[in-house]
Amino acid sequence: MEDLQSVYQHAYKLGKANYSENVSKGLSGYLPSLDGIVKNNEISSEINLGLVEIPLKKIVGTYSHSRSIAFAKNFMPLIAGESEFKAKWIRLYESHLEEGIRDPIKVYEYLNWFYVVEGNKRVSVLKYCDAYSISAFVTRLLPKKDENDLVNKIYYEFLEFNKLTGINEIWFSKENSFNELSKYIQEYNPELKIYTDKYKHFLGNVYRPFREIYHKLGGDKLKITTGDAFLEYIKIYGIPDEIEEEKCRQRIKKLMIELEALSDEDPVEIRTDTIEVPKKGVISSITHHFMAPKKLKIAFVYAKTIKSSGWTYAHNLGRLHVENVLKDQISTTYIENVPENNNAYKYIKDLAKKDYDIIFTTSPTYIIPTLKAAFEFPDVKFLNCSATHSFKHVCTYYGRIHEPRFLTGIVAGALTKTNIIGYVATYPISEVISSINAFTLGARLVNPYVKVKVVWTKKWDQPEKSKNLAGTLKDYGADIIAHDDMPVPGDDSKEYGVYATKCNEEGDHCIPQAHFAMPIWNWGVFYERLLRNVLSGTWRVVFDVLDSNPKLVNFWWGMDTGMVDIIYSRTHVPLETQRLIEFMRKMIIQNEYHPFTGPIYDQEGNLKIKADDCASYEQILSMNWFVEGVEGEIPKLDDDQFADPLTEMLGIKK
Repeated sequence: MEDLQSVYQHAYKLGKANYSENVSKGLSGYLPSLDGIVKNNEISSEINLGLVEIPLKKIVGTYSHSRSIAFAKNFMPLIAGESEFKAKWIRLYESHLEEGIRDPIKVYEYLNWFYVVEGNKRVSVLKYCDAYSISAFVTRLLPKKDENDLVNKIYYEFLEFNKLTGINEIWFSKENSFNELSKYIQEYNPELKIYTDKYKHFLGNVYRPFREIYHKLGGDKLKITTGDAFLEYIKIYGIPDEIEEEKCRQRIKKLMIELEALSDEDPVEIRTDTIEVPKKGVISSITHHFMAPKKLKIAFVYAKTIKSSGWTYAHNLGRLHVENVLKDQISTTYIENVPENNNAYKYIKDLAKKDYDIIFTTSPTYIIPTLKAAFEFPDVKFLNCSATHSFKHVCTYYGRIHEPRFLTGIVAGALTKTNIIGYVATYPISEVISSINAFTLGARLVNPYVKVKVVWTKKWDQPEKSKNLAGTLKDYGADIIAHDDMPVPGDDSKEYGVYATKCNEEGDHCIPQAHFAMPIWNWGVFYERLLRNVLSGTWRVVFDVLDSNPKLVNFWWGMDTGMVDIIYSRTHVPLETQRLIEFMRKMIIQNEYHPFTGPIYDQEGNLKIKADDCASYEQILSMNWFVEGVEGEIPKLDDDQFADPLTEMLGIKK
């Protein structure tokens, strides 16, 4: 029979060790107490949740300080020698072995953590025995809303998720994650065999097995939550009916390098400089990971056709450029009309199987299927054109398009007579929002009375969705319109750039009357410089997924590289405005002026960027607010109107 005295002594040693470890770090060694964490004026209400099964890992403290000093932070006992405390602990342990601890405890829930009011010893025994959960009568302490507190905002997302699913053992470190998981689970319809509802099935057959495998592979050492890791996993592979252990293990192993980078406090290295092309005759000593063959095989993946999409047309010009300058050193191909969802994976996979060395996927909608293919084909180099994500297996590239947008704003601000400019925006992600803001700042630089009225197509690279929006903006009083879309060859009537409109009497049909200016993409600049490095054998200077550098690489080039620029009409734009454009263009290229130079205020008048400060790259790449002068709102991505493939890329499923 087990020596119960020795069991308690072992638990006591675990407690002392945990206590000493925390004290050595300058922390309290005792169990946290809720009365030392929460003040009454921080709580808006108390809610009785009744009897709930709660995971023991979520029980992190006790209610009062007087009880906390009996336990270390790991809930192991700190009371030595013979005592009533020790005797009760041993009796509970013996009872657990014989019939299990059945009496519910009583707890407070605060920010999805639980603090024991009655039952500290029961929790201590069960944690010692590595039990999973316990029944508890739960009272929720609801904190007051605080928009400046990230944990508070995540908690209020959790409340909606918990109300829908009853799940309380998942937590995230980022906003909107609970909303994303909720949408996945709502579409999840497994065959129920043991459990009575899909939420219990999800926990028992999917999440908990994933958690166990993930932790065995070292996931518990990363600075992200298991929920964070799980969400990244299902974005790529979806939610299975149940976890197949070996398949899941192999997938997590491949994903782990991405999760390690995600857990880094500053994970992304944003490369704003050009790639230096090696001089002839220079021999690289780093060639064992990627030796350029005599002729590189390169593939481009397009979402639309070259004839129907200005975006695809611009990328194809880049492809033709590298074919022309690199000639017989490379061969290229492209595929058009590739589905903008997870079905793109099979197209990308087919290219990888045909031994293409480098595959460029030219739309943000392809980031997840590209990553999935990269896991399967480690010898192929994958690059995705997007600014919203970065991965170790997939290098991303994009342009600082807000710079030429700022200059087109100057054109619009100088030419408007009504002081109302319309802006047709595509999709509410940071690169679109920052472009609207830069455009508005440019317009108000020359005309402080300008208002920019924003309407949304709610689609990515689908110009047909913007039909008749010009009429809507004209009704608002706009005489100049800016459009996110790009020109298609041979279609002079297309809505793009900055233009004036001409509408019929009813206003239900408008066509551009005169185009004034537009930003342009020179993708060939990026493709040429990158491919020359690959051909020289110095690929690792550019990007290598096997490199020891833990940071993710995101190429984000501006006007100084030539990858983005502005063109404007010498006929319709006044000479004085042309001179200002050229002056400001030169200042931006020489890094003497930044479009986001403070003071900059948001729509509500809050100071976002101080006087003489410049917005950082991180601030621009995560911009989710409008500057003063913009009229309109930023829609939420989980709005049902955004039934678009990009929602899936961002992890928001319908």
